[in-house]
Amino acid sequence: MHVTAIIAAGGLGRRLGGDQPKQLLSVGGRPILERSVAAFLGHPAIDALIVALPQGLVDDPPSYLGPAVLDGAGKPVRLVAGGDRRQDSVANAFGAADAASEIIVIHDAARPFASAGLIARTIAAAAESGAALAAVVSRDTVKLARRLDWVSETLPRETIYLAQTPQAFRRDVLALALAEAARTPLDATDEATLVERAGRPVRLVQGEATNIKITTAEDLPIAEAIARSALAPARTGRAGTGYDLHRLVAGRPLVLGGVTIPSPTGALGHSDADVVCHAATDAILGAACLGDIGRHFPDTDPRWKDASSLDLLRRAVALVAGQGFEIGNLDVTVVLEKPKIKDHIDAMRAAVAAAIGVDAARVSIKGKTNEGVDAIGRGEAIAAHAVVLIRAV
Repeated sequence: MHVTAIIAAGGLGRRLGGDQPKQLLSVGGRPILERSVAAFLGHPAIDALIVALPQGLVDDPPSYLGPAVLDGAGKPVRLVAGGDRRQDSVANAFGAADAASEIIVIHDAARPFASAGLIARTIAAAAESGAALAAVVSRDTVKLARRLDWVSETLPRETIYLAQTPQAFRRDVLALALAEAARTPLDATDEATLVERAGRPVRLVQGEATNIKITTAEDLPIAEAIARSALAPARTGRAGTGYDLHRLVAGRPLVLGGVTIPSPTGALGHSDADVVCHAATDAILGAACLGDIGRHFPDTDPRWKDASSLDLLRRAVALVAGQGFEIGNLDVTVVLEKPKIKDHIDAMRAAVAAAIGVDAARVSIKGKTNEGVDAIGRGEAIAAHAVVLIRAV
């Protein structure tokens, strides 16, 4: 089943105020948009990603949507210009989706805390029912006012649900809804509304209280609190270690953490020889007792010739997820005499974090030299050590 995710980030967030689109603001030290993109880019059920942005951001995207990250994502990523309305932005993105897409998942960029489990549940429900949205039941007594400031009726709160995203649809269902919406001036605040208007049923999936939408300035302290809780030490169940070493030769690119580092020499290997991803892959597989990278991606298999190691890492995470585990945090040490990699650390962390489906705050990458000792010290080789913690879902 081919699944394409659309991140709706085409608005300017005027209700929040400020001099920049709200999706570019940071919570917990990380941009809102980056968090939302990473949740889907790193999800094993997502095959392609489309981000609808204001035209200015398409022309000059932030670093986490730049070529260094997207080229190593291991799945197609497209940036498209949004429209005047949300449904116009989604329609533009839908038009850019691969024809092979069977399920389209739509998510608000302003909801940066959707969990991997919520994304998976919504996709599964849409595949079965045609249309599904995440929603939470109202916790408060609900009053209906037909005149301003006057209660007309009290509604049973157990029948009232507050809609969230992600929302997921079979391609034909969403295509019909968008086509009908294009023929009417009516505006809609979500795609489920368009599907309802087209006469199709929409299934409810249990949402999450932490999956808040950042709309006004009052939402920012709540988002900061959620982000801080996500940065707290994770409860972990298992640890794994990984190690990788490659010779350095002229004429090969030096790829580390999915980022190509300017260097006269690169690592020699069957794939792109990315020691950061190889060590991390071994650590993750080892923590789940699933063997090593050579068992799953042997260099005798032509499928992995010149393969992106970020893709191999993503596949390893999917294998571990199939055993009921998710990543707690990852720490990688690169041992390399030269070039220095400190200026590329942030891009590497972002790319690796997206591949394993966690916040970049849970990925550490450090560079060390071997002080001129042995093959690494002589500049003939590069190595990496990795430690990962995983936990039961």
